[in-house]
Amino acid sequence: MLCIYDHNNHSSQIIISERPLLTLSTISVKFLDRLRDVLSQFHFIYYVGNLISNTRYTMNINEFISTLPTSVLKGNNVRLPENVIRRMFKLARLGKKHIFYDLGCGNSNAVYIASTEFKVKKAIGVEKRKNSVTKLLEKTHVLENTNVIIDDIRRVDISEGNVFLFWFHDEKVVKKMVEKFSTELKDGSRIISIWSPPDLVVPYKTDFPFFVSRTPFKFAKNIEEQIKAIYGQKCLDFTAAWLLGDKYLESLEVVPAQYKRFLNILYAMIIWINAWNMKVSCEDEIPPPVESYLGILQTFFNIDLTSLIEYEN
Repeated sequence: MLCIYDHNNHSSQIIISERPLLTLSTISVKFLDRLRDVLSQFHFIYYVGNLISNTRYTMNINEFISTLPTSVLKGNNVRLPENVIRRMFKLARLGKKHIFYDLGCGNSNAVYIASTEFKVKKAIGVEKRKNSVTKLLEKTHVLENTNVIIDDIRRVDISEGNVFLFWFHDEKVVKKMVEKFSTELKDGSRIISIWSPPDLVVPYKTDFPFFVSRTPFKFAKNIEEQIKAIYGQKCLDFTAAWLLGDKYLESLEVVPAQYKRFLNILYAMIIWINAWNMKVSCEDEIPPPVESYLGILQTFFNIDLTSLIEYEN
């Protein structure tokens, strides 16, 4: 489902289509990159519940982020559910002829599942934090076609691989890895990413929030061109932002039902605000739903997002 804004008729319409939803990297800021990791974790959800119930004053959103535990901010405990991993692998059509790399694997089961269920030729995890792969090593040390490399992904030779899981949003890392993918990989190699394709790459396949990009990459010249290439329009309205947030939360399968509404509001607002600030929102002025949710977050959750909005749009 997709919400498209018709500039000729100045109206929005809901379209049921197989066309992929908008990539979020094109409208993200550093705050959103941090929030993406944070919201993917179970213990953050419960932390938010306690924080909200015990807070007596309204916090600027940066204050809110600063209250989070260090382990949450660093993403040390981010781990994708196994069903999510399988869904991504099916989207990429992972199989016996592939050499799979999980870049920044941590204790994820992606390497194990690729080896045992999808029967890849070889499955390799790369992680620079040795203490983060203890459980993965315990599961995979008996498998002949798996390996875990302790090193920075930017330094590792990945030229033999042809399917990669790459879930990074740090701009410097992404730029370096896009260059590495472009120069080291054979044509037809596939990059699986979550939340967005890397940089301004136009993805080969999309099942939002999962993307498969293929070498040689096709690049958009700018944000508007990437948005249009992905789903045919140059802008994003609030309804589309809401649908994106909702689908992301549903797809990652980590949010208990009682917290989903709050997180969906927060996600939709961040997505739309960044679209507005980067001048790719469909609206010419801040729409009533955005104003309403700003008030809800401030009144009932003590979170103030207004400082993120650039009013000269």
